[in-house]
Amino acid sequence: MARSQTPQGSVRQRTPAAKKGSESPGVAPEYELDKLAKFAMQKNVADGEREHKVALGLITILAFVTRFWGISHPNEVVFDEVHFGKFASYYIERTYFFDVHPPFAKLLFAFMGWLVGYDGHFHFDNIGDSYIDNKIPYVAFRALPAILGALTVSVTYLIMWESGYSVPACIVAAGLILLDNAHIGQTRLILLDATLVLAMACSLLFYIKFYKLRHQPFSRKWWKWLVLTGFALSCDISTKYVGLFAFVTIGSAVIIDLWELLDIKRPAGVISLPEFGKHFAARAIGLIVLPFMFYLFWFQVHFAILSRSGPGDDFMSPEFQETLSDNVMLANSMTVQYYDAITIRHKETKTYLHSHEDTYPLRYDDGRVSSQGQQVTGYPHNDTNNYWQVLPLDDDKQRGRDVRNRDLVRLRHIVTDKILLSHDVASPYYPTNQEFTCVSVEEAYDSRANDTIFEIRIENGKTNQEFKSISGHFKLIHNPSKVAMWTHTKPLPAWGHAQQEINGNKNIAPSSNVWFVEDIPTMPADDARHHKEERKVKSLPFLLKWFELQRAMFYHNNKLTSDHPYASHPYQWPFLLRGVSFWTQNDTRQQIYFIGNPVGWWLASSLLAVFAGIIIADQISLKRGIDALDHRTRSRLYNSTGFFWLAWATHYFPFFLMGRQLFLHHYLPSHLASCLVAGGLVEFVFNAEPVDEAPPAGGKKGSAARPKRHITARERFAGQSMMGAWIACLVIMIVAVAGWYFFLPLTYGYPGLSVEQIQRRKWLGFDLHFAK
Repeated sequence: MARSQTPQGSVRQRTPAAKKGSESPGVAPEYELDKLAKFAMQKNVADGEREHKVALGLITILAFVTRFWGISHPNEVVFDEVHFGKFASYYIERTYFFDVHPPFAKLLFAFMGWLVGYDGHFHFDNIGDSYIDNKIPYVAFRALPAILGALTVSVTYLIMWESGYSVPACIVAAGLILLDNAHIGQTRLILLDATLVLAMACSLLFYIKFYKLRHQPFSRKWWKWLVLTGFALSCDISTKYVGLFAFVTIGSAVIIDLWELLDIKRPAGVISLPEFGKHFAARAIGLIVLPFMFYLFWFQVHFAILSRSGPGDDFMSPEFQETLSDNVMLANSMTVQYYDAITIRHKETKTYLHSHEDTYPLRYDDGRVSSQGQQVTGYPHNDTNNYWQVLPLDDDKQRGRDVRNRDLVRLRHIVTDKILLSHDVASPYYPTNQEFTCVSVEEAYDSRANDTIFEIRIENGKTNQEFKSISGHFKLIHNPSKVAMWTHTKPLPAWGHAQQEINGNKNIAPSSNVWFVEDIPTMPADDARHHKEERKVKSLPFLLKWFELQRAMFYHNNKLTSDHPYASHPYQWPFLLRGVSFWTQNDTRQQIYFIGNPVGWWLASSLLAVFAGIIIADQISLKRGIDALDHRTRSRLYNSTGFFWLAWATHYFPFFLMGRQLFLHHYLPSHLASCLVAGGLVEFVFNAEPVDEAPPAGGKKGSAARPKRHITARERFAGQSMMGAWIACLVIMIVAVAGWYFFLPLTYGYPGLSVEQIQRRKWLGFDLHFAK
């Protein structure tokens, strides 16, 4: 039956045409040439796949070698291992801690520790602490990021392969990651960035696989890669919040894709609005809803594991702390009563509300005049000058009555017998904030009565709620002026004994205004408040705990604005102007200095600019009626290499808007994207033909144009182009190997270098140790 059909290009149609021409002996019929061309094309595809598999296998092996080589050195705590190793120990001990990063990567470290039987006894307190002396399975911990870092190299290669690039282009992109000292250095230590970068790379790979199935919408494979893209995105943002940039990358590509689906002139045919709604909903579920659910899941695991009281308690509300077992502070909390003597402590800086007989100077350094009243300061140590008595506004009939939320009180400084006061006089450091001072009892109840009244406002407190020590976080609001008592860490000058300034903050809302009563030091031993029922661990709904932790994480993340000797600015990263000192050892002159491979780094950064220049030049040419590129080359340049450039931009430029501390490692996801651009431009410059191109938009597999009859000339052109690509690939890899090897002692921490050797490696702003 098949032979009875006569489709275009079949044997039955072509036979008459063949008879018309001059048939000469030895010349095969045209359909035989077609068969030979198809066979040659299939053979080229198979050979290309074989080359890709060999290259991928070799690069993967080298990735594991470069990451695991000498991973046991140094056998000491290095740089931020003090944080992330400690968090793994806390997970294993189930002790609550606080960190500004989401829990996913830290949970992976804890899982690795659990696998090898580690009990969490070591808390990674100081850089340089010995792993050997403390019997820590540190190689197992470091093996996790090393495995993830090696897989990142493989995923980089797969991204290029799936995008249809030739073997040389794939090797260039993956090789620049393979031989980059920064990627190697960051993946050989107990740090989070290996997880972050791999998740980011996987999100690009999975989305490319999903996009290649755009002509098979809602198929099982289509859904599989869509969901996997969402999962990778979730792992990215569940490691660090900068993982949000990957959502911007994929989201931008999705928006463009959806916009094209609306085009009534699209080659694949128009789709109805209900069908478009299905596409939109599927992407929303796969790339927003499911990633958010995965994100919540890691926090659920986090809360389920950390069930015991620990160092993170102070960052959370009393209600949250009551969900943790062994919470000593809450067990010791007491209801504050009128006429109790209390000590009041700032929640963030841990300084005590303090006063002494010294007064403010007549004039401050900027010439402003003070009240010359008694100083009220923040003091880090507990002594009797921190004792304040809680007084009611009316008379002593209130003695023994509990202080409650929203009560109006006065505070008497016991040692000097003065009453706390705030008034419309500028504080020492903040002209916009009110000064806090103390006045005599006579003034407090006579001429200055209103200025000595304060409101106890318990955080999230209910009406008539008891005011308690330890657990009763509160704001002390000056009643007439409605300012909140506040302090900060900048020390006062010599006249203030370098203690902290206390002033009245007009902005009441911030959590930096929160204080708590630490103790009731004069409470009699026989006071009935000492006898309390045993507290039971309470529970809070998951979402309430999650919202509270999110607020605390964002707040403290935004406060990471202090200077750091190795912090750097985003404009320095593409040029590799400075790195970070991770570890030093004076006796052996060994050091680990976090820096990239300058050769590969500068090449990738340069090609980013070249790509932008090519796009601009092409657009100008098109405006002038000059079409210098064929359709396939332009499509790949814009849609594929352009996608990689978009990934670089969305992972790089947002850092310019941040006010927090930034370091070179923040550039690693962008650097990976820049290496993908570099591989894409190698293909563009040499015009190497892909061996496994995806079906063109609007076409079907098998419907592409058949091989040309004059295939020999085409193969000759492709062969010359491929030879040029291989030469470029070889040159780039040789130079990259040289750069990797030259900076190897700074990445692996050995061998130690002489002064002269270190001086030769002090490029640009590399502030290396032992250079003298």
